[in-house]
Amino acid sequence: MRKIVKTDQAPAPVGPYNQGVVASGKMLFAAGQICLDAKTGELVGATVAEQTEKVLQNLTAVVKAAGAELSDVVKTSVFLQDMNDFGAMNEVYAQYFGDEDAPARACVEVARLPKDVLVEIECIAMVPD
Repeated sequence: MRKIVKTDQAPAPVGPYNQGVVASGKMLFAAGQICLDAKTGELVGATVAEQTEKVLQNLTAVVKAAGAELSDVVKTSVFLQDMNDFGAMNEVYAQYFGDEDAPARACVEVARLPKDVLVEIECIAMVPD
């Protein structure tokens, strides 16, 4: 059983994918989010810290639309255009996920991201009953 997650609080998909999919009513697989403003469709932020803030706001909106909270996230994947931006991204990331109960995470440098943004983040979360 699959349930498609859609919210106007995060940017609409720009291709053949959904913001998120809940599988078997228990696991959310959220699509990668970038720093698009959901209302204007414009990119937000010039620095990786500013972009990470918007990315995590968008990811939070998708998680909440599925009926979960950031505390339900069990795994994130972070894609950076430049690994030298790790520290700045990580400072903002820690404000959302903390250290003690943070989800598992992968972070990789990639050659290019959609719209040439600096960061993209996706997640897997448990959806409470």
